[in-house]
Parts: sequence; C-alpha cells; structure tokens
Amino acid sequence: MVKRYINLTISYGVIAMILGVFYREFTKFSHFGGQTSLSLLHTHYFLLGMFFFLVLMLAEKAFSFSSRNTGKILTAYQIGLNITGLGFLLRGLTQVLGTELSRGMDASISGIAGIGHILTGVCIVLLLLQIRKRAV
Repeated sequence: MVKRYINLTISYGVIAMILGVFYREFTKFSHFGGQTSLSLLHTHYFLLGMFFFLVLMLAEKAFSFSSRNTGKILTAYQIGLNITGLGFLLRGLTQVLGTELSRGMDASISGIAGIGHILTGVCIVLLLLQIRKRAV
C-alpha cells in the first residue's frame, strides 16, 4: 500500500500543477481579472490529493492500518475528489467565460461539487477510523 500511496501522491501533485498552470493561462488568455473557482482546483488537488496521500503513506508506515476495505474507501475518496474538481471546473469556466446560467444549471453545478465534498468527507472519516483502530 505504501507504493500505491506514493504513486497517488505523485499523480495528484502533477495534476495540481497542471491545473494551476491552466488556471493562470486560461484566465490570462481570456483577459479575466476577477475571482474564479478555477483557483480552488489547484489548492484542492494539492491538499486533498497530493498532501492527503502523503499523510496516508506516513500513517501506513507507522500503523499498518490498511485492510480489505481500504481500497474501496480510497476509490470512493478519489471519485469524490474528482467530482468536486469537476464542479469547480464547470463553475470556474462559466465564471471566466461570462456564461449566464439558468437557476437550475447553477444549482446543478453546486450540487455536483456538494456531492463530491460529501463523498470525500465521509471517506476521510472512514479512513481516520481505520487509523485510530490500529493506532490505539
């Protein structure tokens, strides 16, 4: 599992850097100077992607907490993180491009990000409970 965690750490670090460059270049190309949700993609993928899996790797080395269910939880976590990222991407693109959204579409984008956040949060709690079980 340690190798899996370090590979995910590297992958999400690269994705975060790519998203940071995309945010900077896309807003510059579009002559956009305001606030946009695209800026949140970079930090979310660094913290909830790269940093999170780096901490999990250290926890695995210290407590050997992984079990049969850990893989399922991590898959759900990554799905939640990427659903959240999709919500931020859609919101940010509409902000930068100045796209007028209907109330339903606006609520749908918020709902996408919300579902991703909920899934990610539940998985974090489940992983913390697994770590606590082995640490005590």
